[in-house]
Amino acid sequence: MSDSLVVCEVDPELREKLRKFRFRKETDNAAIIMKVDKDRQMVVLEEEFQNISPDELKMELPERQPRFVVYSYKYVHADGRVSYPLCFIFSSPVGCKPEQQMMYAGSKNRLVQTAELTKVQPAAGLHSVREGWSGSWV
Repeated sequence: MSDSLVVCEVDPELREKLRKFRFRKETDNAAIIMKVDKDRQMVVLEEEFQNISPDELKMELPERQPRFVVYSYKYVHADGRVSYPLCFIFSSPVGCKPEQQMMYAGSKNRLVQTAELTKVQPAAGLHSVREGWSGSWV
């Protein structure tokens, strides 16, 4: 991934939280919602959820502000195997301020790199979060 544009760094506490989340042993759906702290020019933790469905997660995201989400969920494959993929969601709803969109877009690659994620799902709005869940990710 390119390091050519880095608008915001990742908060050191968030780095540690993401590392622990990545290696969690729990089997429930969980999410970390992150936002850009404009004053500190840093991606920070906004909220953490345990046992949250995609629909509940969608309700937690602001309607007019971008957010980053790391989501771990139970996925049952057609052959019966169970996996727990870790997905990165970049929610950038229609109607966001251009300045916000630029700050988030310019910080996304660094955050994905820091969290060592491979499955990235762009979400144009809240409806996209639910529509995006598909076995094709896994």
